[in-house]
Amino acid sequence: MKSDAIKRGIERAPHRSLLYALGCRTEELDKPFIGIINSFSEIVPGHIHLRGIAEAAKAGVREAGGVPFEVNTIAVCDGIAMNHAGMKYSLPSRELIADSVETVAEAHAFDALVFIPNCDKVIPGMLMAAVRLNLPAVFVSGGPMLAGHLNGQKLDLNSVFEGVGKVAAGQLHEQELASLEEVACPGCGSCAGMFTANTMNCLTEALGMGLP
Repeated sequence: MKSDAIKRGIERAPHRSLLYALGCRTEELDKPFIGIINSFSEIVPGHIHLRGIAEAAKAGVREAGGVPFEVNTIAVCDGIAMNHAGMKYSLPSRELIADSVETVAEAHAFDALVFIPNCDKVIPGMLMAAVRLNLPAVFVSGGPMLAGHLNGQKLDLNSVFEGVGKVAAGQLHEQELASLEEVACPGCGSCAGMFTANTMNCLTEALGMGLP
């Protein structure tokens, strides 16, 4: 196992001591070490629920005979970053994610990885890391956001974009837009619509890297 580099031999006694500090048991040193790469964030609607998915992933790893270690990487919400200087940071975040995952996985000699992404640049960043590392890996997405509803109509983030245009064109009152924006995105998940997040999730599944 790749993780033997941090747990086998006399010279690895300091490494084992640090692993014991994490709560590892002696018998777990014979098992594969699995990195749970979580992109949980409280500023990204598509990622605010990923802690629960990470807990389920860790339980699955333990049941299958591995030892899970959860680590985190950053995430940017393209919707919130849009239309101000923040959008300049969206694409570069992909490289930061790829680099950070590669760094932590190599530094700690993980045997395999479970990636937990959901939005825009996070998925490709993690895919890039998976290719670089060439380790057994699987992606578990956070899934899409449900539709909102107002006056019997289904709504999503596109509805709000369209509402902005309608206000500018004099076809919608600002108060109507305010009512729309309050219900269009009802909770966690990647933005409903064929934006980058859902497209990349579909692509990851088509590549055979993601759970259906």
